[in-house]
Parts: sequence; structure tokens; C-alpha cells
Amino acid sequence: FDPRLIWYVPPFVAQAAMDTGVARKPIADMDAYRASLAQRLDPTAGFLQKISGSVLANPKRIVFAEGEDPSVIRAAYAYQSGGFGKAILCGRENLVHENMRLVGLDPDTAGLEIINARLSERNPDYVDALYARLQRQGYLKRDVQRLINQDRNSFAASMVTLGEADGMVTGVTRSFDQALEEVLRVVDPAPGGRIMGMSVVLAKGHTLFVADTNVTELPEAEELVEIACEAARAVKRLGFKPRVAFMSYSTFGNPMGLRSEKVREAVAMLDEMEVDFEYEGEMPPELALDPEKRANYPFMRLTDSANILIMPAIHAASISTKLVQSLGGATVIGPVLLGLSKSVQIAPLSASVSKILNMAMMAAYDQPVESGEG
Repeated sequence: FDPRLIWYVPPFVAQAAMDTGVARKPIADMDAYRASLAQRLDPTAGFLQKISGSVLANPKRIVFAEGEDPSVIRAAYAYQSGGFGKAILCGRENLVHENMRLVGLDPDTAGLEIINARLSERNPDYVDALYARLQRQGYLKRDVQRLINQDRNSFAASMVTLGEADGMVTGVTRSFDQALEEVLRVVDPAPGGRIMGMSVVLAKGHTLFVADTNVTELPEAEELVEIACEAARAVKRLGFKPRVAFMSYSTFGNPMGLRSEKVREAVAMLDEMEVDFEYEGEMPPELALDPEKRANYPFMRLTDSANILIMPAIHAASISTKLVQSLGGATVIGPVLLGLSKSVQIAPLSASVSKILNMAMMAAYDQPVESGEG
């Protein structure tokens, strides 16, 4: 038995019932009905369908920096053939074509745009723009020319900053830290934003957002506040009401420790700010997610279970999300890169085709807006 039949077959039955006049309550929106069935079977489907529906309605040009990689080629083809927008591959045409054939695509009919950084007609424009940015940071013009010619992240990010693409995806062939460093040579942080990673955890019908999973190893209290505010802004853009819980092994002062004190300071700082989201802390995850346990703490300010978990350190965030994913029963999307002035996503090293495609969808969906406090 294929469980996908649960959401694939019923819409056809319902349509037949309406066509023959048997249906007592006609379905006005068959696509929405199909989506609701898929979501019941797989909670991931609902979240991803929300993203994909938005991108389908507003397609974007996404540049794939590592365009010679076979998995990237397949993801780019899936993105473009799915109607989500234009996919652009950075790479040498002969190698891209070779790997297209390797994954079963015909270069003549695939319809994917390929741009060789060294041969691009916009190469001089990208060099001039990046040199103006880096000339007082120890770079000669020939250094910048080398970056544009040889570093595909510099080239792809330049395409985005100069408006040739709406967003970019990278990270498949190099570490997150290296990819982020290369992107930051070209792309500024968003005004008032915080550069960070946020993972989306989908389990048992719940959607949780975990931060910071990638950037700040041991955040100070001020940084925890910025992480919470950035995560809340992102979660709002995804259509959720943010409810932030600051994670700790300590529960409201019992026991106390250095990291839990940082968390307490962050909560106290938020108390002095005018923010438009719920928050509480410090607490362990079971308190943030279990209403019965929260009943023992009637002073808590959360009106419902938290959907944003702010971790006290990067290792806690990274280990917890990877552990959940490894044990099964949950789907983890991301980490999604937040806080840049342009839409850039860094996929995990050696990511699968589906993960690369998810990152492309997030790059197309989460177009940056000007950030501010709260």
C-alpha cells in the first residue's frame, strides 16, 4: 500500500461525485483540499506547500553557485521545471553539460541558463562593484578580478547584489563557515538584522524554529536578544505568530549557572524593550512545549506552546536539531540563513537534491525586508 494514495485518490473521487451530482457539499478549492489531505499524512507537506504556493505565484531568478555539481544540477532543473522561476547555473559549460548527461538531462532541452564567471559579459561590472567595496580592505583590483573569476560565491553574490538574480544557493561543496565568509565579502547584513541560522523542525503536527544553529558559538545576552528578534521577524514572514522560549538546563533560576545567567539577562533586556512577540525564559524544552508542565508556573507569559526555541549556544542548537533528525519521526529543514540584505541560502555540505531544492525555495520565498528592533 502506498500511503500517498490517501491524498492522491480522494480528490478524483470528490470531483466525480460533484460531476454526477452525488456530492452533498461541493468542494470549491480542489487544490486546497488536496493540500489539506497531504498535510494530514505528512506535516512537512503543509509547510512546504505554503512556501511553494507563494513562490509559484511570484517566481524568482535563483543562481546556483555550484552549478557543476550533479545534485545541484538536478535541484536547479526541479526548481525551474516546477514553475518556481528561472534557475541559473554558475560553472564551465562543458563540465555542466557533462554532468547534466550524467544525471539523465539533455543539455539541449533542459533549458537551464549556464554562466561562466570568467566569460560573463557582466564580469567587468562585478569587478568594479566589488573593488569599490574592498579597495580599503587590503584588496588590489587584480585580487578582486581573481575573486570574480575563480570564486563562484563571489560571482553569484555579485549577480544578486547587482540585480541579475533574486537570490542564490550555495554550500554543497564547502563548509557553511567558508561559504558565509565568501558571501559576506559581497553582501551586507540587513540594517538592524542579525546574521544567524534557523532550523525548521516539523514533528507530530508541530512546527518549531530553532536558533542560532550556525553562526554565534557562545552568544552574550545582547546577542541572544538579537537572535530572538531576528527569528521572530522571520517566523512572522512565514505566517506564524512568534512565541519565543529561551532554552536552558535551568528552570527560572533553578539551578543557576554561567550560561543560564546569560539567558536570564537576555529576558530582562527584552523586558525593557517594546517587542511585538511573546517570550519567556529560562526553561528546558519540555516546559516550553508541554501545557501540563506549564500549569505549574502560572506566571509564565506564553499564551500557548512556544514555536521558537532560542538555544544558549550554537552547539546546543546544532546537536539538538541533528539528533532529532537522526532519530527519525521529524523532518528538519535548513538551517535557513537570516539577517542578510540579500536573499542567500547555504545548503548543508553534500546536501541531497531535495534539501538543495528546499534552500532554493527559501531563497525565493524569504526575500529580505528592512529590519528593525522588535
